[in-house]
Amino acid sequence: LASGGGRVAQGQLRQLKLILTYSALISAGEGGPQTSTMTECFDCDNCKESLYGRKYIQMDNGPYCIPCYDAHFANTCDECKELIGHDCRELYYEDRHYHEHCFRCFRCDRSLADEPFTCQGKELLCNDCYCSEFSSKCIACEKTVMPGSRKLEYNGQTWHEHCFICSSCQQPIGSRSFIPDKKDYYCVPCYESKFAPRCTRCKKTLTKGGVTYRDEPWHKECFVCTGCKTPLAGQQFTSQDDNPYCIKCFGNLYAKKCSACTKPITGFGGGKYVSFEDRHWHHNCFNCARCSTSLVGKGFIPDNDEILCRDCSSDL
Repeated sequence: LASGGGRVAQGQLRQLKLILTYSALISAGEGGPQTSTMTECFDCDNCKESLYGRKYIQMDNGPYCIPCYDAHFANTCDECKELIGHDCRELYYEDRHYHEHCFRCFRCDRSLADEPFTCQGKELLCNDCYCSEFSSKCIACEKTVMPGSRKLEYNGQTWHEHCFICSSCQQPIGSRSFIPDKKDYYCVPCYESKFAPRCTRCKKTLTKGGVTYRDEPWHKECFVCTGCKTPLAGQQFTSQDDNPYCIKCFGNLYAKKCSACTKPITGFGGGKYVSFEDRHWHHNCFNCARCSTSLVGKGFIPDNDEILCRDCSSDL
């Protein structure tokens, strides 16, 4: 049977009528052969005429002569609108009855008596006409995608399953993921091998996410501090000789040290610092050594390793 967009069925033969002929019974008696007389009448259930020597059709409620059967029980052909007589092969589909010669394709007029067909609206169509009229064509081979066959649809286009292949390895993509590129389609491994960027550190392809540093791609897990190997994605970092460092490692390895607290002066987080000769202080560490008054933006007096405000220096 065909399958696809329309309803599909196959014409079915109406059950053959049992046509009988009634005749007199003959029996042999003591005096030789004798023709028996009918003990009861055998008449058509409708017109009441005798069926003796005539063909008739036995129904559940009684026998009928041929004219009465055709008049009361025969169906009307949906195509030609004439009665389907007792001696005709009758086909039916969805409560519609047809003469065998009337059951034909609406387009090409071929007989559908022993063929698969599709009902499109009120039209009966053979499989070929239905496919030509309503089925899509494969964009690759330009042949009809038969109803019921496996197909792939994307972006308004249709392929046979075996025609939808990777533009690189030429293997059917089937139900696997694929990546479109203009008019080409690639399976994921081929696309990654051909187009995906490669991590600067491990040289493997980046399929999603990643980090860009100095216009180069990195996996998030590959972009780590040069010192402690802590991942830097989403964290503050700086660089030294083109190598990335977390704030802690950079401060320990390269940053100036505060002369007051001896901690690194990194300048991150809005931190400012003061420099004097070869010494450096965080802003909040640049205080008078005696009274602890902040000396930021104020005059100060150096006293050996200490710095003093003017008031404290005048007491010396």
